Amino acid sequence: MSTTYSAETPSNPPGTDPELPAAKAKTKGLSQGQIVRKRFFDNTAAIVSLVVFALICILVFSSIGFAGIPGWWKYDYRQFTEQVNGGAPTFVNIFNWGEHPFGQDRIGRDMFAMTMRGAQQSIIVMFLVGAIACLVGSVVGAVSGYFRGWVEALLMRLTDIVIIIPIIVLAAVLGRTADRLVGEGIGVVLLGIFLGLATWTSLARLVRGEFLSLREREFVDAARIAGASNNRIIFKHILPNAVGVIIVNTTLLMSTAILLETSLSYIGFGVQPPDVSLGLLISQNQEAFQTRPWLFWWPGLFIVMICLCINFIGDGLRDAFDPRQKKFNAKRMKTTAAGK
Repeated sequence: MSTTYSAETPSNPPGTDPELPAAKAKTKGLSQGQIVRKRFFDNTAAIVSLVVFALICILVFSSIGFAGIPGWWKYDYRQFTEQVNGGAPTFVNIFNWGEHPFGQDRIGRDMFAMTMRGAQQSIIVMFLVGAIACLVGSVVGAVSGYFRGWVEALLMRLTDIVIIIPIIVLAAVLGRTADRLVGEGIGVVLLGIFLGLATWTSLARLVRGEFLSLREREFVDAARIAGASNNRIIFKHILPNAVGVIIVNTTLLMSTAILLETSLSYIGFGVQPPDVSLGLLISQNQEAFQTRPWLFWWPGLFIVMICLCINFIGDGLRDAFDPRQKKFNAKRMKTTAAGK
């Protein structure tokens, strides 16, 4: 027999959220995927961030083109032109961009084209880091958490070795090594791969913790009794139940990757000329901060916007996969306590 809880009855324990029964009623009869999707779309900040990030990606990759596909913007990020309006931005409003809406640098290159190229680099690095860190961290965490014993000891000691080395130092060393091998500056793909190999450790430890908990559950014992192999138990039974932790933390790692790529490019270990990145643009124009501040405004603005969007999307995914992360509403709890 089902029991109905309400905020006015003693069956609702003190200190609990009185809206939980109502939330359960709204999700009754829905699958886990539908529940997660509904919670995510109920998060206004996450949806707005997702839309803004999608618009940024469309603008960045369609304006100057990508992978040999031409864009609609008339200037290339390597093209030199005569300075217009003293190099200052010509942007007036959304309907009147002018000749150079983000201005020009000291040698006449269009800042809009260079900012779009830099944002492309950051987004590519972000997705590469997310994919590689997710793959390596999930595999290492899953294997160590499930098999335990010497396998866990070996993989966790390897993880500890990588953790104790500062990420920016490790990535800088890897980047400089690749720079010597490539010969003309590290490419964005290699940079993304190296950053992914340096940032998987936190995810591995989280996945290991989830596996240590899930491997003792009844459905895992039932799968063993039924004769399921270890690979099937890991990838078909346990891993789907840990997907929330993996997705949320991968999203947050992607946000960190943008800042890391920016930092490396700023200190000269990331993307190198003649290519550009957002961090490299800020580094190259740091001496013009007082005289031409727009050279900082636009790269900095895109860094902030992309990072904020990814962080809000990650927060929305965290709340969607784990309803226990719902924010505590002190005012509502006081009202409920006063009503009792």
